[in-house]
Amino acid sequence: MTRILLVALLLAVSALGQETALDPASSFKINFPQDSPVTLVSFDLGGSKATVRGGAMALDLNSGLLLRNSSGKRIRGVTLLVLAQDFSPGGRGSVAVPAVDAAPGENFPVRIDLRMLRPLAAGNGPLVQVLLDGVLFEDLSFFGENRLNSRRSLTVWELEARRDRRHFQQLLEARGPEALQRELVASVSRLQERPRLDVQISRRGLLPRPAGAPATVFEPERPVQFSFLRLPDAPIELTGGAAKVAGNEAKAPSIDIVNKQGKAIRHLELGWVVGTRDGVEFLAGTLPADVQLAGNGRTSILDEAALRLTSRTGSRVVIDNLVGFAHSVEFADGQLWIPSRAALEDPRLARLLPPSPEEQRLVELYRKFGLKALLADLRK
Repeated sequence: MTRILLVALLLAVSALGQETALDPASSFKINFPQDSPVTLVSFDLGGSKATVRGGAMALDLNSGLLLRNSSGKRIRGVTLLVLAQDFSPGGRGSVAVPAVDAAPGENFPVRIDLRMLRPLAAGNGPLVQVLLDGVLFEDLSFFGENRLNSRRSLTVWELEARRDRRHFQQLLEARGPEALQRELVASVSRLQERPRLDVQISRRGLLPRPAGAPATVFEPERPVQFSFLRLPDAPIELTGGAAKVAGNEAKAPSIDIVNKQGKAIRHLELGWVVGTRDGVEFLAGTLPADVQLAGNGRTSILDEAALRLTSRTGSRVVIDNLVGFAHSVEFADGQLWIPSRAALEDPRLARLLPPSPEEQRLVELYRKFGLKALLADLRK
């Protein structure tokens, strides 16, 4: 029956050449393990649609899941792996939900808003599978296959959440509600003042031109040296590096690193800041790297990443300078380092870094329900 429904959908979409709503019975499969700490309560495909484009089916997923914490521990984060075709470009996506805070037996929502591609010759079965990649609990234990390294990312978000929540609680205790309110207003202002630039990043160094984009004047590549923001409590020091820059594109960043501690490091992420010729500076993304960096040792990372900046107003963007800083570090024993809240008080870093998921949640709580609701949340 599933095969008949799938074939009928493919023929209908191909014949019409138009968007067709997905059928929940044949299109989606929620595939969680039997011992999963989260279970599916309900599922809504919403406005999800399929469109045939050449030899592939484009899937616009706009769906919602309601999950239940079926474990005995409080859940702090969840990552789902979404597969249309595991080994095809555009066939794999993910949804990470930090700061869940679901008690045992409590339900919580997860949105899946992705654009994916599935080859028409991919075979039978559901168009999309949703798998559980990982669940992080309040005690920082973890459940899941961790195919996406979600244990690390969920733990970093949780450590940031605890750091920022503690900061706001201490601010409330030391200086009162008015100081807390001023801090939240300042956070809102920083969000609104962030540059309106679009960043396209490719981890393989190839950035295809958008369809219909006009030809541009060739600009030769030039090496641009990194400067670095130094965080006093960082376990690593960035000592040198450069990337190739041409106009609004930068690629192949390389950075030299010194481990300042005696503990070995197995993974790190570096913040990648881009400054334009007209003085705009913003965080373009992070450079993750698996390393084998011995205690007090040195290494260099060379990333194949490439990025392109475009202005939403259509004005020309030219990259002028590059800045790097330590974003997070994972030691060989599994311990993680993130910047302290004191380091984030640096005006330049505070302007560049987006707020953590927890700070965003508190800001949104304040904006929607006011100071009283925020105070109640922080006093839990």
